[in-house]
Amino acid sequence: MKTSLFLFTICAGLLLAPAAVVANPEMLPKHPGYPMGNAVDPVKGQSLANDPGQTNATGEDSLNKAAAFDDGHSKQNLSVNQNDQRLLEKPGAGLLPKVQGPNIMIEPPVKEGTKVNAAPQ
Repeated sequence: MKTSLFLFTICAGLLLAPAAVVANPEMLPKHPGYPMGNAVDPVKGQSLANDPGQTNATGEDSLNKAAAFDDGHSKQNLSVNQNDQRLLEKPGAGLLPKVQGPNIMIEPPVKEGTKVNAAPQ
């Protein structure tokens, strides 16, 4: 049991050792966003940021990029309806809109009616 635990620990160490080699701050992309600047640890003197010296992500450029991030999938791209170009006014639900062109009036289907007695004699 002790031997298998020892071998497992060595194998895990060998598999995780390359992670420390790959985690090189010089390999990180150069971009604004880490506000640490050139801050150093007062005890050991090493850098406190992953990529020291980068500027903070403030200003117009970063705000514009953040605002435009979701435009691709959240923006409406409606096609132009050719029939809507004649509209002058949309009064609301249940009413016909006012349009350019002839004023077409829709007459009611019944102009006059006769009253029928409910109890014939």
